[in-house]
Amino acid sequence: MFCPECKSLMISSGGQLKCRKCGYIRKIESTDNMTKKRERVEKEIMIVDDEGEKIKTLPTTQIKCPKCGNNLAFWWLRQLRAADESEVRFFKCTECDHTWRQYD
Repeated sequence: MFCPECKSLMISSGGQLKCRKCGYIRKIESTDNMTKKRERVEKEIMIVDDEGEKIKTLPTTQIKCPKCGNNLAFWWLRQLRAADESEVRFFKCTECDHTWRQYD
């Protein structure tokens, strides 16, 4: 933890944090208080599923869907294997949402 007064690193000493530079002292919070704060923060976190919105912004290409035969699909690249190997191209059909991959 850093000192709020001089921004120097504080050290733990006898159940408190003490700044070596300016002498600022702060009591170390008990683990119960920290657990309560963590629970309160976790309750405030809201998960947003924006995967559908991401798909709408992906580039498209003309490729035949193996499931429905549609000729338009979204595409993106992912590095799934080692860095010295080529990436994998994924496609998602604009009609049936079927997803498949193509190795280069």
